[in-house]
Amino acid sequence: MTYVLTDMDQPGSKASLLRGTVAGLDPRMRIAMTVIYAVVVVALSNLWVLGVALAVSIALLALSGLPFRKTLKRMAMMDSFIIFTLILLPFTVPGSAIFSLWGLEASWEGLWRATEIALTANAVILAVMTLVGSMEPVTMGHALFALKTPARLVHLMMFTIRYIDVLREEYQRLRTSMKLRGFRPRSNWHTYRSCGYLVGMMLVRAIERSERILTAMKCRGFNGRITLLEGFHLRRSDLAFAAALGLALLGLIGAEIAYATY
Repeated sequence: MTYVLTDMDQPGSKASLLRGTVAGLDPRMRIAMTVIYAVVVVALSNLWVLGVALAVSIALLALSGLPFRKTLKRMAMMDSFIIFTLILLPFTVPGSAIFSLWGLEASWEGLWRATEIALTANAVILAVMTLVGSMEPVTMGHALFALKTPARLVHLMMFTIRYIDVLREEYQRLRTSMKLRGFRPRSNWHTYRSCGYLVGMMLVRAIERSERILTAMKCRGFNGRITLLEGFHLRRSDLAFAAALGLALLGLIGAEIAYATY
């Protein structure tokens, strides 16, 4: 199986540059800088420095050309997974009491810890969405393979992205057929048994489809390797962006050390 980089996927193409400054950069550099950025931000603990890190992530969003409001809404949806943890932290971390609610005391230390986690999570999530989330799946797979990521892991990621919608459509067809037969979910054994049959049928159909796909790929000469017809090339703009972001990270580290020793 041969993967071909289209003109829309080329990091230096005009179509790519129209989508924003970040979209025109080398995908390998974007992935590497995202990992470095996430590691540095997670290591920070001062709230003021984390606020600056969040500002850097917002600046990256502005450079990416992504819709500002829509991207922030997606980030807020991801925050919903940790909102309960943030709410409970002031009541579970011991320290100086702020107020008492139903016999439980909220502490300043817990509030600062919740704020720290919120700033860290939002800064990292926004940077990942900006630098990597805006990347085409095929381009991301090529970049990961070029960064010496194991080929099996790259294949697994690319096929998961490609066929997750196919499995969702298969699930919708099965659900529709169940409704046409009069199925209505209730809290009884018939509903539990029907849902079990649904999951089992999904697994059976997924296995059958994977076998057909593998056979079709072998007929087209697939040998388990990713063949890139065109490689990636670092340009001055890539190096300049990496240097600028690296300097920003060094500034964050220096500010963290300065606050720690103050």
